[in-house]
Amino acid sequence: MKGSPMFGLSARLGSVSVLLLVGALLAGCGTKVLNRAPVEDRAAVPGKPAPVAIEPAPAAVVKPLPGSENLGKPGYYTVKPGDTLIRIALDHGQGAKDIARWSGVENPNRIEVGQVLRVEPPIGNGVVAKPVAQSNVTPVPSAAAPASAASKPAVAAVVPGAAAAPPAAVAGEDEIAWIWPTSGAVLAGFDEVKNKGLDIGGAAGDPVLAAADGRVVYVGAGLRGYGNLIILKHNNTYLTAYAHNQTLLIKEDQSVRKGQKIAEMGSSDADRVKLHFEVRRQGKPVDPAKYLPAR
Repeated sequence: MKGSPMFGLSARLGSVSVLLLVGALLAGCGTKVLNRAPVEDRAAVPGKPAPVAIEPAPAAVVKPLPGSENLGKPGYYTVKPGDTLIRIALDHGQGAKDIARWSGVENPNRIEVGQVLRVEPPIGNGVVAKPVAQSNVTPVPSAAAPASAASKPAVAAVVPGAAAAPPAAVAGEDEIAWIWPTSGAVLAGFDEVKNKGLDIGGAAGDPVLAAADGRVVYVGAGLRGYGNLIILKHNNTYLTAYAHNQTLLIKEDQSVRKGQKIAEMGSSDADRVKLHFEVRRQGKPVDPAKYLPAR
C-alpha cells in the first residue's frame, strides 16, 4: 500500500539503487576517458616552431700525437713515461733546445707520452760547437800540463842524412784533446751502472773548468740527481756534463773555451762537495779516465 511504511522504505531503496547504478556507469565512462591513448598533434601551430628532430652527437675525433708519422724511423725517439726533454737530449748527445726546435715543440717542459721527437739533426743541419774568439777568454792550463810546458811548441831534431820523420797521425774530426775539469782527487770511478762518470773531490767554490771547447746546451737544475748542472756540446760526437755545482757562471747557447771557468764546485743534490763529471759519446756514457790526460 502506498501509505504504509514498507512502501516508503521500498521506494527509498529503489532510489538509492538507481543512484548507485548511475554512478557506476559514470565511473566506467570516466575510466575509459583517462585510459585513452594520447594523441600527438603534428600539425604546425601558428606562432610556434615546428618540432625539430635531435640528431646524435658525432663521435669524438682522436687527434694523433705530434710526430706520430715518424714512429719507428731512424733518428727519432718515442717519449716514454717519466721522460723529460733534458734527459732525452743527454741520452742522445744533443741539446734540449735543439731537439725541441727539430721536433716543433713549443714548450720544452710539456711533452706527451707517445710523442715522437727528432733526436738527430736534419740532413745538412748538424749542430757543431762554435768557440768564442780566443781574445775573450784566458784558458786555464790543465793540472796535468804546467803552463811553461804548454806554451813551448815541440821541436823535432833533424839528423843530417836521415829520412824525414812521417807526420803525426791526425786525430779524427770529432776527437778532442781533453783537460781535467778540476784538480781534486777522484772519489769514485766510472762503473756503467751506479756511476756514469767520475766524482772528483774539492772544496766549495773551487773552479770547475770546461774540459774542451764547446757550446753550452743546458744550464739549470732540471735533471734529478744532478743538482746545478751544466752540459756542453763539443761536436757532433761528444758532450760533457758538470753536476752538483754551487754557482753557475755561463748561460745557454754561450760558446766556451777549454780551461774556461764555467762554475764553482758545490754540493747541490749531493751528500758532499764534489764535481760529478761525465763524458758522453753519441749520448752513451763512457769512462772519462780513458779520455783525460794522465796526472
